[in-house]
Amino acid sequence: MKNLEKNYDPKQFEEKIYERWKDGGYFVADNTSDKKPYTIVMPPPNVTGQLHMGHALNNTIQDILIRHKRMAGYEALWVPGTDHASISTEAKVVEKIREEGKEKEDLGREKFLDEAWAWTDKYGGRIKHQLEMMGCSCDWSREAFTLDEHLSKAVEEVFLKMYDDGLIYRGDRIVNYCPSCHTAVSDAEVEHVDEQGHMWHIKYPFVDGEGYIEIATTRPETMLGDLAVAVNPEDERYRDIVGKKVLLPLVEREIPIIADEYVDMEFGTGMVKITPSHDPNDFEVGSRHDLGQCICIDTDGKISKDYGKYSGLDRYVARKEIVKDLEEQGYLLEVEDHDHAVGHCERCKTTIEPLISKQYFVKMEELARPALNAYKNGELKIIPERFGKVYANWLENIRDWCISRQLWWGHRIPMYYHKETGEAVASRENPDPEVYVQDEDTLDTWFSSALWPFSTLGWPEDTEDLEKFFPTNVLVTGYDIVFFWVIRMVFSSLYNMGELPFTDVFFNGIVRDDQGRKMSKSLGNGIDPIEIIDQYGADALRFTLVTGNSPGNDLRFYTERVEASRNFANKLWNATRFVFMNLDENLLKDLEELELTTEDRWIISRANRVSKEMVENLDRYEIGLAAEKIYNFIWSEFCDWYIEMVKPRLYQDDVDELARTQSTLVYVLNNILKMLHPFMPFITEEIYQIMPNKKDMLIVEQWPEYDEKLNFEEDEKKINLLIKAVSAIRNARAEMDISPKKKAELIFVTEDEKIQSALEELEDDFKTLASTKMIRFTDSFDEKDALVVVLDKLKIYIPLEGLVDYQKELDRLEEDLEETLFEIKRAKGKLSNKGFVDNAPEKLVKEEQEKLERYEKMEKEIRDSIEKTKDKIK
Repeated sequence: MKNLEKNYDPKQFEEKIYERWKDGGYFVADNTSDKKPYTIVMPPPNVTGQLHMGHALNNTIQDILIRHKRMAGYEALWVPGTDHASISTEAKVVEKIREEGKEKEDLGREKFLDEAWAWTDKYGGRIKHQLEMMGCSCDWSREAFTLDEHLSKAVEEVFLKMYDDGLIYRGDRIVNYCPSCHTAVSDAEVEHVDEQGHMWHIKYPFVDGEGYIEIATTRPETMLGDLAVAVNPEDERYRDIVGKKVLLPLVEREIPIIADEYVDMEFGTGMVKITPSHDPNDFEVGSRHDLGQCICIDTDGKISKDYGKYSGLDRYVARKEIVKDLEEQGYLLEVEDHDHAVGHCERCKTTIEPLISKQYFVKMEELARPALNAYKNGELKIIPERFGKVYANWLENIRDWCISRQLWWGHRIPMYYHKETGEAVASRENPDPEVYVQDEDTLDTWFSSALWPFSTLGWPEDTEDLEKFFPTNVLVTGYDIVFFWVIRMVFSSLYNMGELPFTDVFFNGIVRDDQGRKMSKSLGNGIDPIEIIDQYGADALRFTLVTGNSPGNDLRFYTERVEASRNFANKLWNATRFVFMNLDENLLKDLEELELTTEDRWIISRANRVSKEMVENLDRYEIGLAAEKIYNFIWSEFCDWYIEMVKPRLYQDDVDELARTQSTLVYVLNNILKMLHPFMPFITEEIYQIMPNKKDMLIVEQWPEYDEKLNFEEDEKKINLLIKAVSAIRNARAEMDISPKKKAELIFVTEDEKIQSALEELEDDFKTLASTKMIRFTDSFDEKDALVVVLDKLKIYIPLEGLVDYQKELDRLEEDLEETLFEIKRAKGKLSNKGFVDNAPEKLVKEEQEKLERYEKMEKEIRDSIEKTKDKIK
């Protein structure tokens, strides 16, 4: 019968198999079926992005879940798609046209958008192809893009509804502003970097000339916009000065001292300068005290007009000038070093400037409440639970959401203004192009992706997909976007659909390098998943990413672990080849027709139990534990134990024995392929194609359901005893350097009749697995010339006569001693060398000390063995 190729080479079949799945419609979900639905929507990567290890991990987890549910009988739908990534894509297109000597404004909006679409068309398919290489079984017939016509319609619908409900307003608020990209950016697009800076202590004199107060700031350039100094109303130190006025240095502006609970009495002097136009907290304080606004830094990051010689200077140039002038005029009291986190634009790395700006906002208080309640009352489950605190904390301290962006690539805000009166109208279309002009801004990318779980299924139309597959079941995403995306999807769905978008949120960790660092371009430590696939295959990468990891925890990526995963695939490949080389399809029978042995019942029972435990793990999102279960079962129990146990049976002429053995091997191998398939889909599908009595393709095979009738506990106990005993015997022989080729007698001493009965039954296995020529039972045994293995209620003796050449063993030990003494002398010499100890790296010195300790311990053990061996010779 047909067998696998001699060598495991994933390049020979991975791409072909994926094409068969895709072309055969195996990923397509049927919205008319009677099956229970199971839905996942893919977190949409940037349309022009390329696959990184974070995507690889996240999508592997989703694929494992979707493949398992598909095999478990669900109508499984995994919706793929991409995000237009407004600021990221626009930044790349602006960079491209600048290289061509053009500016965005020179092209005009329409031509610029043509360039953006051309860029998207050129690079947009890259990440889709890479996800296919990973083996992602998503329904590409339902692929979505946030700028698709029906998704754009959904965005428009939600904006107009929110506007009509009074949830969207236009106003002046503090936003994160990038002076380089010239747009407001969301919190998700701000990277906070620890920087070494300074804290400047500045003298603010009282207007009446009676002394001064001391203010500390990390940004002296913003003092130009100070409108007050605040203290805590409970701070007794400053009660007498509340209401007084101080003179703002350099500007000569009189500003009041106000009392506000925002001020932390324990931090610094307990006094803070209030700059309402350039700090979100100061803005709130300013609003409470009617301080007004004073913009001192413009959208180019320069000092605004009316500030004399500072006007027009870049904010950092102005800082130097201001500090110099403060010092010269006697206002600078102290400068101290101060490390702090500074926000940078994720795209261009420019330092973010908090600015007051006229933007569109969503009122969040009303929307946040039901999203918080859904978590608190247990409707929304967050895995792992610790991230629930982050979710709740963000919603409890929510601010209004700035949704407008000063960009052209994206969903244009559906607001129109009367050219003469300025009247604002929210509308799907321009009410009158002669009279009204549309707002120039686009909506925040997160506004459209917040609708992703239902807009991708056809909303606002009442589609069959929406009826069948919404709400979805689980969202799998990185914990770094818990606030920005997950929360927005939850409140958007509750607001528009009246129900949660999903019941579970599973947060995966970050893939770090082998030193535990986050992968980044600046560190140059990023690893391309596609290169790993080219070298080791997609199955090896997938299995590496999910093993040894628990929900929400970061994982370190080692190439050695990928090699280990490839070795695992290779082991399964070779085990399968062995089975097929010893297979006669005509002998195969159903389990019910066979008279099974203890070994057969054990492996069948273990496969049955592993299937049940894996389902429990997967339902709890313990992906790593499920992977570990199937790995151990295949590598150890099936390959290392069961196949080795039954090899002698495969070489017999007894037809019944051959039928029993081959049928059990095929039955267990078939279940192995099914259980491993979600994790390593390619190799399992390739093997399945040559399995006897195969049905269609493995991807739509039925998951092995737990069957109580196949639960053989007594047989499991017997084989567990065998494995413990054989392992202990092998270890004892290895310690004495006894070759496996030398057959020994085994003498069992036990008072437990059940144990003795099991050992008698498994005599042939001991002969096969433990280099045994004969087994006997006795009540006691003189252990002087024997190895002894002690287990629970059992002692095993291995007589050494004929197994060990004691003189040869003594010669070997004395050689080992000589080598060890040489290493001790070398290490001591090195450590007594002052030049080495003082000048070598601390790590090297420590390693040498550890070596010396190790060799000294070995010396003692070898000398002990020498004395024992000499006694045997006597």
